[in-house]
Amino acid sequence: MYEDRKNAVVTGAARGIGKAIAQKLAGLGLNVAVSDILFDEAEKTAAQLKETYGIESFAVKTDVSSVEDVEQLVKTTVDRLGSVDFLVNNAGVTRDNLAVRMTEQEWDMVLSINLKGTFLCSQAASRVMMKNRFGRIVNIASVAGILGTPGQANYASSKAGVIALTKTFARELGKRNICVNAIAPGYIATEMTEKLSDKVKEDYISNIPLNRAGTPEDIAGVVGFLISPAASYITGTVINVSGGLVI
Repeated sequence: MYEDRKNAVVTGAARGIGKAIAQKLAGLGLNVAVSDILFDEAEKTAAQLKETYGIESFAVKTDVSSVEDVEQLVKTTVDRLGSVDFLVNNAGVTRDNLAVRMTEQEWDMVLSINLKGTFLCSQAASRVMMKNRFGRIVNIASVAGILGTPGQANYASSKAGVIALTKTFARELGKRNICVNAIAPGYIATEMTEKLSDKVKEDYISNIPLNRAGTPEDIAGVVGFLISPAASYITGTVINVSGGLVI
């Protein structure tokens, strides 16, 4: 992919979409820092990456809404690998409720992790990238941030914020050869969506032209493209990966 081996940080990488992204990047020959609040699972993921792909990988317990945790994540990665070349902001949570019933705690938690966390990680990593005059940041947004989703005022707002944040960072960092893009997944089959009832799943799929749920690998493949040299003239873009749900 690149002449020299690059280093990536993936947040929320212990499982689900984040793990698939970490596997994709490791398969491309990148060293990967596996960041997650679920440290035991993150360690297992990092060990799997090292054994399977022969790259350097380690786990860092990170609460992305904490400035101290995020700064430590970036420092640890630089200390162990030498740089942060790629950042994938994937960490996110949901706390669904109707807007009229949503608690302040439900609102604050989702915005703090999904939006503030993306900002803090991008801010910390971009400082390293600016010095190197090279970097790629990929933010995992959601079609909820484009369409709005009933019962997800907090989640949809956080992801709409991630999209705006992506465009702002792209404008600010472009002159330093740093590309910043976002992916907006639709309905993806993960541990999180597995908890939905069969009826809800059927309703989702009935509105998708490709007539199936997406997979974590569908998202990971687009991340692999966006951090590649082939995407070096793409920045500030939101790519919908939704099976046609958003056209």
